[in-house]
Amino acid sequence: MKIGFCGTMSVGKTTLVNELAKLPEFKDYTSRTERSKHLMDLGIPLNMDSTLKGQFIFAAERASELLCDKIITDRTVVDVMAFCGLSHSMTANEAFYLNSALGHLINDYDHLFYVSPAGVKMEDNGVRETNIKYRDEVNKKILSILDLRKIKYTTIQGNTEERIKQVKQTIFS
Repeated sequence: MKIGFCGTMSVGKTTLVNELAKLPEFKDYTSRTERSKHLMDLGIPLNMDSTLKGQFIFAAERASELLCDKIITDRTVVDVMAFCGLSHSMTANEAFYLNSALGHLINDYDHLFYVSPAGVKMEDNGVRETNIKYRDEVNKKILSILDLRKIKYTTIQGNTEERIKQVKQTIFS
């Protein structure tokens, strides 16, 4: 089963994936979490400054995750599509064509969860963008992609324990 969590930055996706990976129900799953710090250390621009080449790297990571039979990941192709659409360094054509290709992979997820930012305070981890307006723009872009493409997804919110319960109810009921 391929389980993906999408959502804007600093909503707890990585924390959630790390906690799910500890549960016996997911012991046979590969868990993948964001590698932004590693990519930033390599000199790859992130967030608003992200480039076509940088987004290709993120896209390749997401596509490679979908080759796993059992995966839980804190980023999806939907996230890559949103960041492409908001990049100040990519042309409209670059974003359009990369997003068109990525759109073919969305339905590979068996369960796609949208992690709501409602009630979640933004934290500065030294890597992610801390601009609240940009965080909201990314959130709106993700919801727009999901809704315009009529993607089936489950919204989860609350603290980590509440989210785990929502995920388990969705997958196992």
